[in-house]
Amino acid sequence: MRNTLKLMSSAALFLVGGAVGASAGEITVYCQDIAVGCGALEAVVADFEAANPDDKINLELVNYQTILESLPIQLESGAGPDAAIVTDLGGLSRYYLDIAPYGDADMLRAEYAPTLPWLRGEAPTSDAINGIPLSMTVNGAYVNATLFDQAGIAMPEAGATWEDWAEVTQKVAEATGVSFPMEMDRSGHRFASLAISYGAELVDDQGQPVVDEGLKAAIEQFVAWHEEKVMPMDLWGAVGGSTHRELFSDFLNAETVFYFGGSWTIGKMDSEVGDLFDWKVVATPCGPAACAAMPGGSALAGFKNSKNPDLTGRFLAFVGQPEEIAKIDLYAKEIPTAKTLIDEGLEYTDVSAETQEALSTFMAQIPKIPETAYRFQGWRYQRAMMNAMTTRISQVLNNEMDVDTALERIKQDVELAIQAAGGSN
Repeated sequence: MRNTLKLMSSAALFLVGGAVGASAGEITVYCQDIAVGCGALEAVVADFEAANPDDKINLELVNYQTILESLPIQLESGAGPDAAIVTDLGGLSRYYLDIAPYGDADMLRAEYAPTLPWLRGEAPTSDAINGIPLSMTVNGAYVNATLFDQAGIAMPEAGATWEDWAEVTQKVAEATGVSFPMEMDRSGHRFASLAISYGAELVDDQGQPVVDEGLKAAIEQFVAWHEEKVMPMDLWGAVGGSTHRELFSDFLNAETVFYFGGSWTIGKMDSEVGDLFDWKVVATPCGPAACAAMPGGSALAGFKNSKNPDLTGRFLAFVGQPEEIAKIDLYAKEIPTAKTLIDEGLEYTDVSAETQEALSTFMAQIPKIPETAYRFQGWRYQRAMMNAMTTRISQVLNNEMDVDTALERIKQDVELAIQAAGGSN
């Protein structure tokens, strides 16, 4: 992915795209401040407003928790922004505006064919364009290579298991005096990588939740690592409910040997670590069943509640042009989703050699992602399952229930969510 793009100018291609409607106005877009967020959209907004001088796009900076927890409530009440960068791609699908009438629908369907179904909820085979996939993300592990060097311990090769990494990072932490061997974001999405690697199915092909021996084995191992202090309680044990929590600052400050997060923090690594220590992204650890990274990503979705659906649709269709998506992914150091960018490549000219290598490592995990992970990612009730796993695992860590009870509650939580939604998948 190293060839420089040679594409038509944004304004020219957008006009060729044949957008319908031309009502001027103003819309608000929610975006966060990390990875593909407000900063990544600014250049594209400038392009759009230059081509459409009567239109105004307001980028409203909100935190990630607002996107996860407040936005669904706003949308359900008929309020909220005109559009937002979302990561619960399937869970919010009933609120999405189909932007097909507002731009070059054929081009958009061709560019984003593999990922548009994630935005279609219970109708994945429809031809709706319910948003623009902005980037492809992959879960993965960052490792402090300097600590391995200081400890005189060799780093495991690709194909190493989760247990291999737990064992070796304990030795490195003991040798260097680092506080924590391993950490993982408090996120059901990150835990799903471990669970699927241990054989968990999570959801069957009928859209029903699955609680099986693979999930049980993963939870038992995860709990054991906390009891053995391989992982700190500060993440999964410190807060309750489904609250998302990350302490990537521990890795940035060289306080942990191994951090399981994802490709969206590459930009932060590149800008904040610099020459402080050597780091690398390693191949996804393996379990008995797979070496499963979870795919994911963010999308810019417009909402049916928008008071200006024409402008919302036209703006999203504009963003979906490959050269505009390229600006976003280059800014955020993200893996592109547009077919043109994947085929022709992106040249990340302002990044370190470590970041270039990390991007290559993340991309190398994509062919190894099992179908189970893709099915889980596109499931309408993925958020319900992830929230249930986060909540119940934390309760096990805090001795509020045992693993078997947690498994029962996870299944009950998701079944209740399905019932509350009318029982449809």
